[in-house]
Amino acid sequence: MKLGLQLRIQQKLAPQLIQSLKMLQMPILKLEQTLRHELATNPLLEEIEELEPTQEAPEEPEVDLTETTTDKEKEKIDWDDYLQDQDEGYKVREQREDEEEHLEGSASAPESLYDHLMEQLAFLKLSEREQQIGEYIIGNIRPDGYLAISVNEMASELQVEAAEIEAVLVKIHRFDPVGVGSRDLRESLLLQLKDRGLEKSLAWRIVDEYIHDLEKKSTHQLAKMLSVPFERAEKAMEVIRSLSPSPVYGRFDSGASSVIPDLVVDRYGEEYIVYHNDKHVPRLRINSGYKNLIKRGNDTDKGTKDYVRQKLEQARWLLNAINQRRTTMIRVMEAIVEEQKEWFEKGPAFLKPLIMEEIANKVGMNVATISRVSSGKYVQTPLGVVEIKNFFNTGIAMDEGDDMSKRSVKQRIEEIIQAEKSEAPLSDQEIFRLLNGEGIKLARRTVTKYREELGIKPARFRKRSGAA
Repeated sequence: MKLGLQLRIQQKLAPQLIQSLKMLQMPILKLEQTLRHELATNPLLEEIEELEPTQEAPEEPEVDLTETTTDKEKEKIDWDDYLQDQDEGYKVREQREDEEEHLEGSASAPESLYDHLMEQLAFLKLSEREQQIGEYIIGNIRPDGYLAISVNEMASELQVEAAEIEAVLVKIHRFDPVGVGSRDLRESLLLQLKDRGLEKSLAWRIVDEYIHDLEKKSTHQLAKMLSVPFERAEKAMEVIRSLSPSPVYGRFDSGASSVIPDLVVDRYGEEYIVYHNDKHVPRLRINSGYKNLIKRGNDTDKGTKDYVRQKLEQARWLLNAINQRRTTMIRVMEAIVEEQKEWFEKGPAFLKPLIMEEIANKVGMNVATISRVSSGKYVQTPLGVVEIKNFFNTGIAMDEGDDMSKRSVKQRIEEIIQAEKSEAPLSDQEIFRLLNGEGIKLARRTVTKYREELGIKPARFRKRSGAA
């Protein structure tokens, strides 16, 4: 009996957890589209009209959805009591005229990688549980197409077996673009080769067994290691060079498109205030008009009551998810402002090394949550609109004893590669030596990591033999 109750609780909690995570992952334009869709499909939701300057919609109370009720108890439910206070929405902050002015002029967002993958997920014949896992996986795929967290971390958060995550991830690996959801470069390249039907090719063997030797070994050396003719090794390398360094390389790039910040940081005297940009988000609440239907009490037929109960539960989950998203984002940004106060007061040159783990510990959340808040979302600051993830960077030791931000090092790597000769591109080892010569202390494998994060191909792939 106890086991059955545990299973029912998990099934009730799962949709709410998934919805909260999805809401947190969405940038504000996507959130607006989602809320308008919910408004159109759930009759128990209505949009709150423009509020008076001093009026605020009260916050939706926390709802415990783990309660269980028998069918007979549901039949006898006191609908007046059940709907009490459920016409409440969520807090909003009215924008001042000057705030509205610098948040204007944003265009509709182009289709994102997230949207593209969700459309493909909808075509799969999945169980409800698999659908939820699929949505969660997609929510954890970075803009470059790689998976942001491990399978075990996702299994832990969803409280499911890792094998269930793996099974759905295998399906997502077949999505367009090829290799999306890969955990590293090796897996991405192997998936691309598999898509071409090259599982038994020499190119497959090179990627599978010698991926880490591609930068250090010449084609002649690889041919000798593989015990194959040079011509065959060179042909295999040509295939590998034709592969994409990241699953979405060159796609889903919004370029110079306008963005709408999710958060705003304003300075008042010596204090910095963080608030959510509610201007573009419809303000929702439970539709009070449905009370007239439900007030008929037990005279209302069971089918109608069940339908209204289902839609009411969905509406309450949605309002709670919106509130949780807002609270989480504000708490994270307040912690970032506190840690990066010199950046706000003195400018970008004073960005200090900061990792997500520090903010996670400060606000009592896990790193995956901080990553969701930071990825693809922007904040309006006194210094302009900034992507939240740009406040995070690792410190790199310098000869002088100071720390240089990871972002500055990546920028320097990009500059070095842009200045190289196309017929003789620099290897990661050569870039490593140049950086060390400039007093920047980091490992060669870190150079490789940063280059891959910049979406730049290895030297062997950048070589152009016909270049002048």
